[in-house]
Amino acid sequence: MTPAQQLRALLARPDLVVAPGAYDGMTARMVQAAGFSCVYMTGAGASAARGFPDYGLLSMSEMADAAGVLARSVSLPLVADADTGYGNELNVTRTVREYEMRGVAGLHIEDQVAPKRCGHLDGKEVIPRGQFVAKIRAALEARRDPAFLVIARTDARAMLGLDEAVERARAALAAGADMVFVEAAQSMEELESIPRRVEGPCLLNIVRGGKTPDLSLAAAQDMGYRMAILPSLLIGAAASACEQALSTLRSTGQPPSSAQGPGVAERFRRLGADEWDALRTRFDDAQ
Repeated sequence: MTPAQQLRALLARPDLVVAPGAYDGMTARMVQAAGFSCVYMTGAGASAARGFPDYGLLSMSEMADAAGVLARSVSLPLVADADTGYGNELNVTRTVREYEMRGVAGLHIEDQVAPKRCGHLDGKEVIPRGQFVAKIRAALEARRDPAFLVIARTDARAMLGLDEAVERARAALAAGADMVFVEAAQSMEELESIPRRVEGPCLLNIVRGGKTPDLSLAAAQDMGYRMAILPSLLIGAAASACEQALSTLRSTGQPPSSAQGPGVAERFRRLGADEWDALRTRFDDAQ
């Protein structure tokens, strides 16, 4: 199956599809090693990995290349952030083709004005509903594999209210979107109402410290969500661990003990060293 077909097969099951957010090849491999069935490329994480806040500062090519690194690193289907599609319908068309060419299984495109901001920050703006729907139509027509998942994300809740966000989601579904993503619901009541009011497959964004209340994956499934992404899970854990390690080194002058944690060979094994070692002699007739 293609990556997109793998993702469709997961969504055909009754269980919630859980996609932890990765931002490079190593974190994508960690998601796979942990036993998850899907991985998400977080735009915030991809930006952070390049030293930028999630302010829409990365270009389409940078984001597509980042997605390609994740897709080639794992056998899991990859869902990727495609921000605003990086322009109008022409740009959206190229975005879908570039992501699909790199092995991505699906992407989401939002209705923010460019340059966008993280969906859980204040100060966002959105384009008119008709322009948003036109981008979704362009994305659907651009895909080469009909299984490629097009997810319509709306950030309208923050500026125009939940009613408008729901109407935009419904309009995107009517245009053919495979799933919708109403960003930054602000209460449990809103979270519970969205799948019921949208009447179509919904994605939930679980962001630590964001505007949406904390909830369990079981609760998300009970509410009717079909997919949950956790973009801040690994980037947040990595940042905290790195800050702690650096602070300890600076204050004590003592590097971590070699007796703690995996050794060099084990770290490389987790990145596929066994496969590469086997290739060293496979094609040598003298062996």
